[in-house]
Amino acid sequence: MSLRLRLRQAPTLRIDARALAPLALAALSVDDVQRLGLSHGRDALALAELFDVERVDDGAADTLVLDGDLARFDVIGAGLAGGTIEVRGPVGDSAGMGMTGGRLVIRGDARDLVGCSMRGGWLEVHGRVGDFAASALPGHRDGMRGGTLLVHGASGARLADSLRRGTVVVLGDCGDCAGARMVAGTLALGGRCGAHAGWGMRRGSLVFAGTAPPSPPPTFVPLCSDAEVFWQLLARDLARFGGPFAGLPQRRVQRWAGDVAVQGHGEWLLAS
Repeated sequence: MSLRLRLRQAPTLRIDARALAPLALAALSVDDVQRLGLSHGRDALALAELFDVERVDDGAADTLVLDGDLARFDVIGAGLAGGTIEVRGPVGDSAGMGMTGGRLVIRGDARDLVGCSMRGGWLEVHGRVGDFAASALPGHRDGMRGGTLLVHGASGARLADSLRRGTVVVLGDCGDCAGARMVAGTLALGGRCGAHAGWGMRRGSLVFAGTAPPSPPPTFVPLCSDAEVFWQLLARDLARFGGPFAGLPQRRVQRWAGDVAVQGHGEWLLAS
């Protein structure tokens, strides 16, 4: 049985929506859910003032469905540890921030800081995302540390900044400084890439599957060692995301190591 919230009217100010957690709401009655307070500026609004609430017997356990234009709702799915959140519309900033498990599926666009400081779980955006997706929170040293972020559209700047672990896949284009300061993990790009990709990366893999990959900068050097076994394992794992990655196992790869300006041991993998 899933819980469905249908937006009736957009709020005047931005809403902190981190309280909308499927596991917590599953234990409440519909009346209790309607009385739940959501931060609205310096005040709080009862959830019933914004949403129509209903439970649907569809066989889906621990599932929360949010329906409507939620562009003014921030931190949806923040700290998600289990269950599923499906959003049928756009969302605000910091969706999926600090997730440790569960699934968050957004069928629309998302703003900045999507999946920042993730630790686990599955986060999927069917639209585009803004800047600093899968990156570090302001003042934090590490970015995403686990889980999977899949973006079907394009991404803004500083994608996967300080990525430490996990997998980030973008089927569309991305902005400048993608994979900057990477420490580990995998960032796979299916479209065009902006300037300064992989700047200052120390470890990790940056995969370019698009038809027009960027030219490696002077601080990356070509590798001639045989990595066919590793490439096949990685390519087959990425092929499940479809789109530009579907035929990746049949393509050859060129490897470049860097960023040697910071004594880095990361790698660029350019599929051809």
